[in-house]
Amino acid sequence: MSKKIILNEIILAYRNVIEERYQYEVLKKKHDFPKTINEEIVGEIKDYFLIYVYPNLEKRKELNEAFGALDDFIKHPEKLLNLVLDSFQLVLRQGRYLPKVFNAGLKAMKSYRGATTFENALVVIAINKNIDPPYTTSKINTLIKLLPYKEIEGFMNNTETFFNIIHDKELVAKIKEIIAYLISKMKMKPKIFSKKETLGLELALETITKGEQMLNKLTKKDQEILIEFVLKIEKDNLIEIFLK
Repeated sequence: MSKKIILNEIILAYRNVIEERYQYEVLKKKHDFPKTINEEIVGEIKDYFLIYVYPNLEKRKELNEAFGALDDFIKHPEKLLNLVLDSFQLVLRQGRYLPKVFNAGLKAMKSYRGATTFENALVVIAINKNIDPPYTTSKINTLIKLLPYKEIEGFMNNTETFFNIIHDKELVAKIKEIIAYLISKMKMKPKIFSKKETLGLELALETITKGEQMLNKLTKKDQEILIEFVLKIEKDNLIEIFLK
């Protein structure tokens, strides 16, 4: 069975896992539910994961090249940094905070890409251990249990980093300004930057913006509660898997 087929099956299966995990009634039974988190908010978190973190197969085909470009930017940030430093206005406005903002933007993009890295790690385990589809929730949990704990810990840290960044309104505003500037500059240089590279940044900008919009519906305190709650759900799920 090809790696591509296994990856597609794991993508579909993990989307089902997210659907199951973020059912309001299920969560109420398993967790000490914060009063400020209602069914609508849980539904929005689930939809955010399914649309922007674990998109469906049709969306994946469209974004594969963009994902690759995003990876390249993360590995070689100087390609973007040189564009940023060309802007006197950006440097003047953000001054000594520019490196911090730029690095935070890269961290947000890296965190966002962590889901794909996680899925690919599950594919490797499935192939090495001859665990074939169809992948039920039980099989997915078995694959996760076989991953090195450092990989799982890294994925969890990425998730926490991403939510903490989009929770910081001032920082997010600066990150969005930088990414929007980069996109406009790249579009002006089509011979240097390809459409897929531009799309990669547009994708990152949309993901950060939608996450920010989701959190902005809540008070700052409730945002903190929601982030803590999501991380608790994910961590409790891992504990449950590893204790079985």
